[in-house]
Amino acid sequence: MKIGRFRCDHETFFGVVKGNKVLEIKNPFSFSEYTGKEYLLKKVKFLSPVMPSKVIAVGLNYRDHAKELRMKIPDEPIIFLKPPTAVIGPEEDILLPPESKEVHYEGEMAVVIGKAIYRPKNFKEVESAILGYTCFNDVTARDLQRKDGQWTRSKSFNTFAPLGPVIETELDPTNLRIETKVNGEIKQSSSTKELIFNVFELVKFISNIMTLLPGDLIATGTPPGVGALKEGDVVEIFIEGIGILKNGVRKNET
Repeated sequence: MKIGRFRCDHETFFGVVKGNKVLEIKNPFSFSEYTGKEYLLKKVKFLSPVMPSKVIAVGLNYRDHAKELRMKIPDEPIIFLKPPTAVIGPEEDILLPPESKEVHYEGEMAVVIGKAIYRPKNFKEVESAILGYTCFNDVTARDLQRKDGQWTRSKSFNTFAPLGPVIETELDPTNLRIETKVNGEIKQSSSTKELIFNVFELVKFISNIMTLLPGDLIATGTPPGVGALKEGDVVEIFIEGIGILKNGVRKNET
């Protein structure tokens, strides 16, 4: 099932994509019934499928990326936070801040939490807390990341967390093709089978630290091939079974 958040005729709603239509639902986190409203898919605007209370991201979580960087495989997940104010949806522009001269794309698969979880007893409880999966771009001001020595500023600018277009709820996340294109050219190409820590291990590890709430997002790390973006670029994150997250790039003039 592909669940999204949409806008049509000034109305914002959650819905399920069925063929060329979107069927409105009351609540994606405790899915029980449709409202009876239907919209043509071509008439709706795709928004970020959730507005998370927090975005937890994972660094260095692809074996092929660690090999590219000649870095040791970590013993535990390396995590950091991105603020919810960084979130944008499909077709919205990534804004290049004047503070940075080197903004990079990082295509990732993200886990969407469906119900609150804290210190789960087993992996069955972990699995039941996952709503589904979506595409994510962990946009990063690389020069500021190097300068600061920690990652908060470089990861937190407005528009630095594009996600979407939908949440796929019926998907095996362990072996999915993931690609990033910039202006139609493939820059990243890998599979989620290269993840060092799989999604279930990540949810368990993180929920032992903090309560994960419905709509919270875990970005699972990026494959090799990250690189710079410039004004006018179009970046696309493709994940098998989910779809394509597409965003333009422009300077932040404010």
